[in-house]
Amino acid sequence: MLCVHQREIARLVHVQMQEHYWEDKVDYEVVVKKGFSELKSRAFIRVAGEAVLDHRHVPTDKSKIGQYNFGGFERSLYPEEKFASDPERRLAVILDREAKRWFRPARGQFRIYYRWRGDHPEYQPDFVAETEDTIYMMEPKARNEMDDPQIGAKSDVAVEWCKNASKIAARHGGKQWKYLLIPHDAISENMTIVGLAERYGVI
Repeated sequence: MLCVHQREIARLVHVQMQEHYWEDKVDYEVVVKKGFSELKSRAFIRVAGEAVLDHRHVPTDKSKIGQYNFGGFERSLYPEEKFASDPERRLAVILDREAKRWFRPARGQFRIYYRWRGDHPEYQPDFVAETEDTIYMMEPKARNEMDDPQIGAKSDVAVEWCKNASKIAARHGGKQWKYLLIPHDAISENMTIVGLAERYGVI
């Protein structure tokens, strides 16, 4: 009987051990293997004959926003995007108006990992935008998720990643990186990137 369930038993034991794991805070040496990573390719599924919607227009049925493909961008690194919510679409409107360039990273673009319940899943930020003097990593979240422990774990590693990226960029004349955790209900199209950064920058 044990042989049949050995993988599941081992997994459960590992999870229990990780729940009691602790370590003292230590400093890590950051090693840069290359100065940039290529933009990951992405593919979206679209029903034949279905139009690509203009990202500046609110869709008729916002409850189905995740099914739509949006386009009409001038500064996005990708010609089409999908959004999980209308606040994400509104943030894209702001970025396409104000940023030099922006994009929604594909999985594996940054390779940021966080510790959560005995595992180390990948953290994939929702938006990255470059302005004249700063590169912003942005995460819009529902107001009731802002204090969620898992969101906090993701935020912690993203802030540390941005600090390290800023230090390395400073040595080579690059731009500072900043991380923003933004409540969904705080995003309106008349806002600015600087305004969002002043209110929702995570230190």
